[in-house]
Amino acid sequence: MKKVLIVLLAAASVAACKNEDKKMTDAEIAKQTNDSLTGNTTFTKAEGDSVKPAIENTTIQWMDSTYTDLGKQKEGKEIEITYRFKNTGDKNLIIQTVTAQCGCTIPEKPEQPFAPGEEGVIKAKFNGSGHGETRKEVYVTANTSPNANHTLVFRAELVK
Repeated sequence: MKKVLIVLLAAASVAACKNEDKKMTDAEIAKQTNDSLTGNTTFTKAEGDSVKPAIENTTIQWMDSTYTDLGKQKEGKEIEITYRFKNTGDKNLIIQTVTAQCGCTIPEKPEQPFAPGEEGVIKAKFNGSGHGETRKEVYVTANTSPNANHTLVFRAELVK
């Protein structure tokens, strides 16, 4: 009985070693994580899956300054800020994330891709909280090269 059990365990071990599933190395995991953060994500085809296209990088031009001075604004009054951009590359521009520095600013992320040459707008609403000078940042991640991360800044002097 012991011999049969040993033979079965040995056969199972050999079968497990021949498993065709590839385990990712630490370097491959790190590269995939870095690529997904920078917009260089590539997809591989698993057995039975269709091939998904890789996200390709493009370029962006901010039509206005990425720094907006709103001057004096009334405390507590909601302020809408817009940042216009243009896809200056030859691939679709995909805005992946738009976040704000704090909860007092609510950004809007465009959902659709922007074709080469197409223009778009990123909007943010600031609730006007605080007193005196304030400076807030909006962070944009897109499939852009050489930098996937963009910081949009606005400043205001909040008065009563």
